[in-house]
Amino acid sequence: MLRNEHTVSDASSLTGWHKSSYSGGGQSNCLEVAPGHPTIPVRDSKNTSGPALLFSVDSWTAFLGALKG
Repeated sequence: MLRNEHTVSDASSLTGWHKSSYSGGGQSNCLEVAPGHPTIPVRDSKNTSGPALLFSVDSWTAFLGALKG
């Protein structure tokens, strides 16, 4: 698993992935997140072994707050 400050090259190496209940259960245009890590990884549900973006907890919390606001 290659990793830099903002990405991990193989997202399948991380555990705890889930999709939003709003995604409808299909595989198209969905993102998955894996909370419980020091940074919050986000990946494309269609490419589970592809890269994931890593967000700080503060950044992820701000993003979710903006979506809800």
